[in-house]
Amino acid sequence: MSTTLKTVKRVTTHTLLEMKASGQKIAMLTAYDYSLARLVDTAGIDVILVGDSASNVMAGHETTLPITLDQMIYHASGVVRGSSRALIVVDLPFGTYQGNSKGALNSAIRIMKESGAHAVKLEGGKEVITSIQRILTAGIPVMGHLGLTPQSIYKFGTYVVRAKEQEEADRLRADAKLLEEAGCFALVLEKIPAKLAEEVAKSVSIPVIGIGAGNGVDGQVLVLHDMLGINNEFNPRFLRRYADLHSVITGAVSGYIADVRSKAFPSSDEQY
Repeated sequence: MSTTLKTVKRVTTHTLLEMKASGQKIAMLTAYDYSLARLVDTAGIDVILVGDSASNVMAGHETTLPITLDQMIYHASGVVRGSSRALIVVDLPFGTYQGNSKGALNSAIRIMKESGAHAVKLEGGKEVITSIQRILTAGIPVMGHLGLTPQSIYKFGTYVVRAKEQEEADRLRADAKLLEEAGCFALVLEKIPAKLAEEVAKSVSIPVIGIGAGNGVDGQVLVLHDMLGINNEFNPRFLRRYADLHSVITGAVSGYIADVRSKAFPSSDEQY
């Protein structure tokens, strides 16, 4: 008797275009290691972003700026091994693409070759367009990122909502069209007014994924450690916690400590 293995169809950049066209919302989450990527992928997520937010949630840095290209490749490699369905997108870290299109291409090639990921993401519009175009010449898919761009936090000086004023909103609209025309396959809009985000999503043919950008876009992304409640110190308005793993994990560890100290663990059934 033969058994047929169920094959899982990998989400691609074309899949996301089809989802936008059909009105099906895109679900995207971050992941940074094999174990959590496997869980997220098994649950059916469409896109896994290996975000430079690993600098914060995995390494404990205050900003995303310190993480290196080697570290991003390390995290991405584990995520790729842990997934069989999701499209894997990797952030180009700060300093690997700004102002140097050749360096940007080399950084993107390293990520694709050494991690096995499917696309890269970078922050900015007009100011990084030459880097985006250079990466695209190698056939590497690029996801854009506008609005609040965490790699520029020292320029902004704050994490407040972006593009509330007319001038910045107009610049964001123009940058979104520029990224679409350059060949980006999708765009992330972070922490901008919902009305503006919906307008941008309707004005471009590529999928627009929001974080703190309302529900008028084509999909949503959150940082996994935030939505699972592992990190309980970050509480922006746009974050919905789907679990309280901070309490679950600290409770489990406290119980383990108590059982070890009282000699309740291991029991006779847990010995050889």
